[in-house]
Amino acid sequence: MSEHLDLADWRRRVAALYDALRSDSRTEPDRLVAFRAARDRLFVEHPSSPVPAAERASFAGVPYWPHDPALRFTARLEPDPDAPPLDLPRSGEGASFPYRRIGWAAFAVDGTDCRLAVFWLNDYAGGIFIPFRDATSGGESYGAGRYLWDSAKGADLGSSGDELVLDFNYAYHPSCVYDPRWSCPLAPVENRLTVPIRAGERLAEDHA
Repeated sequence: MSEHLDLADWRRRVAALYDALRSDSRTEPDRLVAFRAARDRLFVEHPSSPVPAAERASFAGVPYWPHDPALRFTARLEPDPDAPPLDLPRSGEGASFPYRRIGWAAFAVDGTDCRLAVFWLNDYAGGIFIPFRDATSGGESYGAGRYLWDSAKGADLGSSGDELVLDFNYAYHPSCVYDPRWSCPLAPVENRLTVPIRAGERLAEDHA
């Protein structure tokens, strides 16, 4: 199969993974365990895995923090119609990514008020994108941040009315963490949380 068809199939499989998650009626953490196991299989078996091909045979699985039910939220999208468009930075070469901020989502972590900007991809078919950095970034997690939503790829936990599901237990690293050949959009300054978010994907202890 060609590299392009492989990548198209990867995106279909990721979207299907999240579709199955949204319809999974089991309670947490059973849903989370099943999701992580299926994601690990993709990382090991799929030709478009972000893990370099030479490392897949020895890949022990994505490192995660344990499930933390306190880090799942439903947050109302607070519209920001006057926000100007912006170009999010990226990890590698190439043009920046054209987004606009469509609003904010507010929540509290251990009594600390937090909010994240919610972005919309202006190109292609659009899509909501929510990257973030937190107090673990640069140590226990990737310094440039992780992702909560990327609905252009079907990677989100859904919404109800004007409320978004924000579950940090499903937060994940961009592909560039595994291989610098991938060039990924990064979290901007307004999405830096001052609190540590020890949920979702983390760095392995021996990560360089």
